[in-house]
Amino acid sequence: MTRVLIIEDEFIIARFIEKQIKNHFSCETAIAITAAETISEMERFMPDLLLCDINLGDGHSGIDLVHQLQQAYRFEVIYITSYNAKDIIEQAISSGAANYIIKPVDEMQLFAGVRMAIGKIENKKANDSTAATLTPAEQRIVSLIGMRKSTKEIAEVMHLSPYTIKNQRHKICVKLGLKDENNALLKWALKQLELK
Repeated sequence: MTRVLIIEDEFIIARFIEKQIKNHFSCETAIAITAAETISEMERFMPDLLLCDINLGDGHSGIDLVHQLQQAYRFEVIYITSYNAKDIIEQAISSGAANYIIKPVDEMQLFAGVRMAIGKIENKKANDSTAATLTPAEQRIVSLIGMRKSTKEIAEVMHLSPYTIKNQRHKICVKLGLKDENNALLKWALKQLELK
């Protein structure tokens, strides 16, 4: 189940957003009103998605807070704010925002933004669990494939024969449910790098 943390300094707006989320999605929610509460909730709640205001009062910026949190946690973020200036939007994009919603909050815009973010989160979780089935050696091979190394180059790096690497590539494709053709494993490896 997706965990959503709503970071909003106006409690009434936070409760409205929470109600909309609970009406449309099966997820756990929590609310943080200040930057200090957010830091505490991150440790306790471990959210997958932050719905974050940019102006958190007392001179605190939601964008700065997100940059700080990204040093220790992995999550998606949607900014919900009254700021509609291009430079603020660019700053939000630089923090890897999944979406940017301008207040007043429209129910369908909120639904669309959150639905897209939850889809991305679910894909990451599925890929993480699939990748976890690979042995350390297989993970290293996938990593080298993601670096666009050829079978021969991987064999040299790992001090194995190209034939052994070719067999390992086939086994990895079977584990991941990929076709052993058309660079399917390379495409999968590159997608994993994008998701990180």
